[in-house]
Amino acid sequence: MSFTIRIGIFVVGLLPLSQTAFAGGAEVIRLNPEIHARCLEVLRAGLQGEEFWPSIHAAEGLTLGGYGDEVLRSLTPRLSTESDDQRRCGIARELVRAGARQYAGLMLGILAGKDPHGHIHAAESLYKVAEIGDGSSMRAAFTQDENMRLKLMAAGALGRCGNNDAMSFLRQSLRGEDADRRRIASWILGRIGTQSDVPMLRQQLLRSDDKLSRAYIQHSMASLGDAEGHRALAANLSDTDPAIRTYAAAFAGDARATEAADKLKIMLSDSHPDAAIRAAQSLLVLASPPAADPNEDISQLLYQATKQNPRYTEGSVISLNNGDLLFAVTEFRDTASDFSKARIVGRRSSDGGRSWQDKIVLQENTGGMNVMSASLRRLPNNSIALFYLQKNSHSDLRLYLRTSSDEAITFSEPVRVTGDAGYHVVNNDRITILRSGRLLAPAASTPDVQRINHFVSHCYISDDNGVTWRNGKGHVDADRRGAMEPEVVQLSDGRLLMLIRTQLGFIGKSYSDDGGETWSKMTSLGVRGPEAPSTLRRIPSTGDLLLIWNNCFVEGADHGGKRTPLTAAISRDEGQSWKVVGNLETNPAKTFSYTSLTFSGDRAVMSYWESGPAAGQLSCRLRSLPVSWFYQVRD
Repeated sequence: MSFTIRIGIFVVGLLPLSQTAFAGGAEVIRLNPEIHARCLEVLRAGLQGEEFWPSIHAAEGLTLGGYGDEVLRSLTPRLSTESDDQRRCGIARELVRAGARQYAGLMLGILAGKDPHGHIHAAESLYKVAEIGDGSSMRAAFTQDENMRLKLMAAGALGRCGNNDAMSFLRQSLRGEDADRRRIASWILGRIGTQSDVPMLRQQLLRSDDKLSRAYIQHSMASLGDAEGHRALAANLSDTDPAIRTYAAAFAGDARATEAADKLKIMLSDSHPDAAIRAAQSLLVLASPPAADPNEDISQLLYQATKQNPRYTEGSVISLNNGDLLFAVTEFRDTASDFSKARIVGRRSSDGGRSWQDKIVLQENTGGMNVMSASLRRLPNNSIALFYLQKNSHSDLRLYLRTSSDEAITFSEPVRVTGDAGYHVVNNDRITILRSGRLLAPAASTPDVQRINHFVSHCYISDDNGVTWRNGKGHVDADRRGAMEPEVVQLSDGRLLMLIRTQLGFIGKSYSDDGGETWSKMTSLGVRGPEAPSTLRRIPSTGDLLLIWNNCFVEGADHGGKRTPLTAAISRDEGQSWKVVGNLETNPAKTFSYTSLTFSGDRAVMSYWESGPAAGQLSCRLRSLPVSWFYQVRD
């Protein structure tokens, strides 16, 4: 099978072309109106051209220049008429880049399919737009050794999303004997590596005999900020080989090679159409601020308590198809009691959580007391589900579901999940979607929270995308206040692991081997903890389990200890053992709890409440970290 690396650039959160100042102080070129118009002319002509891959490159350039709407209008109809999987991957990739993330599912399906024709292109395309789904198909592509090019592209996708083993494999391949593998590895590392990779890339120049291989290495060095690489890239823009000119033009944007702007302007009339397209793309990129720092720690107290609204808690975050984040939270009124009036509100961000739109109401209070504890989920049919509790009394707490087919603009009429009487606690951000498509709502139930206040944990189950629900057959119990606030994750062997809040000084665990119908007797997870909820998710790029909880148990203390610090631990053996990797919050004067967690590209996006600013108040924080943070070596 022939294989050609088709250079791509992924930029998040592009700002208007007229803006010339941004954090970090790097230079941004100014394009006069004539050059800007010429760039658009080249790209629009390329988009409508007869050659397939140059048209896809032109789509990329238009999106990176801020004209993704044009790409969506042009490419969406083409996808329905294209039958070749490699080309379908190219179209789907640019639709995702232009703001239609739902098409990542098409590439993931091709990657997981039996026909190998599109596997490499699927992995490459998903790498370019930092989409790996739940990571299972990409991890499988990385662990196989029959197709080394597929393994390399899968390593790029996983490495971009925080997998250190994948990064080690890429670096090992760069040092290896196979020239093709070295070339591909150098291309990938130029985009997801670090400056520490430059000396290794420079060494590979001495081993490369042909100009094209040397160009790959030189351009990657430039992308990582190396001066020698920048000089070589500038020279390659005038090379007689059109392939080298094209690759140099594509890398110029990634390398922020503003010194090459004049050569790129000349290349707008290059005799090789793809070279002109890539030159136009990079000029528009260089006229825009660079991508945000991938290692940035985004932490904002996004919902701050006030006298009128003294509590913002129990949040959930979801990625929308256009790349925005939606952050829902419970807004309490007048007092911070669990039984105060409350509603569900939300805010949106189009730049990965750095700035946010004004608050909107997602669910008004329809309960006798309140509505609270939001869970936002992307259902298998691509609709968005908003789960929430409606609290009518101390003996009547129900879970409801409303769905949206327009990306959380409007929602359907509510469907009742908990059909039986009683007080059913379902924590925020707790709904589990199994690989089969089954939905689980893990609940802790009691007839009356005031009279009895002893809970058993179990699951409500839906096998029709949330249309109807039923109670599972079994439940989990524990001593004292019982088994509380369950969390469920599916293990690699198909079994389910339930984590349980207890008053026993440890996090409880139980297993189900029948999809949540019945559960084993509760035992200890082997992790000490106070009477507080814990959050458990699988990291898509590594497959490891990530646990977030309060690592602060104190025997005899109220609730087993104050809810600080907020700590993260990793399990590489499906929850049998845990390694603490760091504290997310450590302020002893505050408390932190009720964490939500989702993964968006290469980042772990969380919310959790923290106490304050005044006594008795609770605010809600948005925290976004690179997945690599959980794998850093700490003292």
